[in-house]
Amino acid sequence: MDENATWQKLLAEFLGTGFLVFVGVGSVPALAIARGDAPFTGAELGFISLAFGTIVVATVYVFGYISGNHINPAVTLGLAVTGKFPWRQVPGYLVAQVLGAIAGAFAIAGVLGQPAIDSGLGVASYGDSVPIIQALFAEFIGTFLLVFTVFGVIHRKAAPGFAGLVIGLVVFAAIIPVAPTTGASINPARTTGPMIVESILGGTVHWEQWWVYVLAELVGGIAAGLVFGLVSRTPADAQAEKQEVTA
Repeated sequence: MDENATWQKLLAEFLGTGFLVFVGVGSVPALAIARGDAPFTGAELGFISLAFGTIVVATVYVFGYISGNHINPAVTLGLAVTGKFPWRQVPGYLVAQVLGAIAGAFAIAGVLGQPAIDSGLGVASYGDSVPIIQALFAEFIGTFLLVFTVFGVIHRKAAPGFAGLVIGLVVFAAIIPVAPTTGASINPARTTGPMIVESILGGTVHWEQWWVYVLAELVGGIAAGLVFGLVSRTPADAQAEKQEVTA
């Protein structure tokens, strides 16, 4: 039997999420330290998006055949709700992802030091000028786009071998329009881990915004899975699912 043990899958989710946070989220304080007192630029947004996109490409090809490389609770729940992932494995995946995000955030602080903590450690947040409904919509749309793409590339009729590249590119693309509003977390683990670590290390965290991110992201992931099924489902899909159940 060529299937990894549960502990291996959970470790892969832990490591994959940790890599995502260290590289992707870590690019935010790294660039803040590099620019000093200079204003934030569009070029920096591009580099942050590129950091997220490239690490996602890497983790898909490194961990995809072990755990599926969800590294995002919105992906896990979207798959579970649509019957493509067993519910019994969901709690373990979610815990592994959040713990991985915490570890990744501690790694950022360990590598970049106090300046990273002072600059906010890449914690996603939105300003007072952004209404809650706008923040909810931004995170919903960004997560929906990401998870919808994930469903597309894992479909039985999708071109094989391109999942990592396509998912990485959509992460790169989605961050560009969403980040100016909310920082484009589009991942409840990525939202939560850095917030916990920044709080532990004495930074300022807007915990009152946490529910906005997590709610929008989880609903966006579930909605994406349901809508993709509505768009793509054929009689052959129904037959294949029936055979899986009876096998």
